[in-house]
Amino acid sequence: MVHDAGGREVAGPRQAPFQGRNKPHRADRKWVNGWSPEQIANRLRVDFPDDKSMRISHEAIYQALYILGRGALKRELVHCLRTGRALRVPRARAQAKAWAHVSEDVMISSRPAEAQDRAVPGHWEGDLIIGLKRSAIGTLVERSSRLTLLVHLPRENGYGLIPRTKNGPALGGYGAVTMANALKKTVTTLPAHLKQSLTWDRGKELSDHARFTLESGVKVFFADPRSPWQRGTNENTNGLLRQYFPKGCDLFRWSAREIHAVANALNTRPRKTLDWITPAEALNEYLKSSQQPSVATTG
Repeated sequence: MVHDAGGREVAGPRQAPFQGRNKPHRADRKWVNGWSPEQIANRLRVDFPDDKSMRISHEAIYQALYILGRGALKRELVHCLRTGRALRVPRARAQAKAWAHVSEDVMISSRPAEAQDRAVPGHWEGDLIIGLKRSAIGTLVERSSRLTLLVHLPRENGYGLIPRTKNGPALGGYGAVTMANALKKTVTTLPAHLKQSLTWDRGKELSDHARFTLESGVKVFFADPRSPWQRGTNENTNGLLRQYFPKGCDLFRWSAREIHAVANALNTRPRKTLDWITPAEALNEYLKSSQQPSVATTG
């Protein structure tokens, strides 16, 4: 129980009935001090410095609490834990790095300065638009001209037939290997001088970026966490694409030919930011001025 500064017990609010949730709402928690096993184990050393029998590791306390060999806690003890978790998070999962594929040399801070000022075409921003049933379409936008390329991501063979398993193959269309291969196929159509860099968010779908860079020649950089403005051109384009691919739809229903037609529609649409010329015209003007071969607008 909780006590005030004078040592008097304070009853606290009436406890809500247990609902069987893994992590109870605050209303379900017991009105207790809520010490963690680590706090208890280390406080025993402070309170009983000379009594070796008053020693226990926090791990031993956890092991004593968990039952049934599956991490389930006794119902009456769930409420007493500080975290309120009825299941223990495996150590490997707790220590796993969510962005292990992002190293310092591929951070956006390492991206060439010419990509930032949009002076030279060839620097792209990319992301996914996500639909129902693990469907997605890859989006690439050139920062200087705003030219858009769309990446068709069909589901792999066996999707919907092979049961989903932990660490099993990604069949939804945007697993790391599938994503890298689809991106490589898309950028292969570009001239070499238009394959300078690609800035992506931190999604694991591009965790195979090292192979993609090696095989395509396009250097990948990742935006900072929770910084969508660092890919603002791509974010804006994804908003425009929702006119054609509304949220809540299965994006697998559109074929490669259809999504390339949508890309062409955007690339031939006048833009205020380009003084009312189209992205296709903007890029071709640059290519003519530099005497480079023109690029297709449909991806």
